[in-house]
Amino acid sequence: MLIQFLLSLCAATALPAFAALPAPAIDSVGGRQLESLTLRHATSRDVVVFENGSRATIDKWGTVPERLAQQASVFAYNRPGYGNSETATTPRDGRTIVEELRAALRFKGLAPPYVLVGHSLGGLYLQLYARAYPQEVKALVLVDALYPRMVRPVQEFPWLTRIAGQLAFSRTVWREIEHIDGTGEMVLDLPDVGKPMVRLENRPVSSTAIAVDFGAFRMDQASRDAVKALYPQAVNMVADSSHQMALTSPDVVVAAIRQVLPLATEKVALGD
Repeated sequence: MLIQFLLSLCAATALPAFAALPAPAIDSVGGRQLESLTLRHATSRDVVVFENGSRATIDKWGTVPERLAQQASVFAYNRPGYGNSETATTPRDGRTIVEELRAALRFKGLAPPYVLVGHSLGGLYLQLYARAYPQEVKALVLVDALYPRMVRPVQEFPWLTRIAGQLAFSRTVWREIEHIDGTGEMVLDLPDVGKPMVRLENRPVSSTAIAVDFGAFRMDQASRDAVKALYPQAVNMVADSSHQMALTSPDVVVAAIRQVLPLATEKVALGD
């Protein structure tokens, strides 16, 4: 049960992946092999950028990228150490990951500003991106995302949770987990610039599962209230789904992204 909890920390489940997307490309970016999928729209200037959750690869977005490619260019990739992307020796904190993503987008010739879509831990990384480089961001969609101070520093995890995590996860994944709290503080150190945002949350109404806290999450009411208050401008959407919402509820995820795409297009037209 402990291992199952750790997997749910921000992990991809073993749900089957869809096989509708073309094969991703492998390029040398920054001296490392990077696996990515780019779907270019012939006329739209919008670019939708997907950031995976912990342990997740491109395929966990299912059919969502190709469906969005009907109205915008799309970029999805595997962070270093995932899929066929080469493992990195660089730190696995949010700032480094944001810079690596920006380098990949430049390499692919995809110009900002972007509509950023982040799942789970990927959502935390993209909150940092939006605050650090607001001029490069049109809007955000956070899919069952992590937020600052939701997860405790690893050194505050119970010792059994730490041991189980290091046994269950790859070194890359555990290095990212070690930096979740620090990445959250990076987010809070920068001002929120009020970008258009949809916060999509999974809240199953039919599940009989009982949530158990093994000491990794901050579960007190003050922490919950702080997360809810983070983005007053956001549109909040709740779905009866699973953590892997792009696989189990793709229509909901596509609808959330399409909700901000008209806003992004309108801002370009107005010259903002």
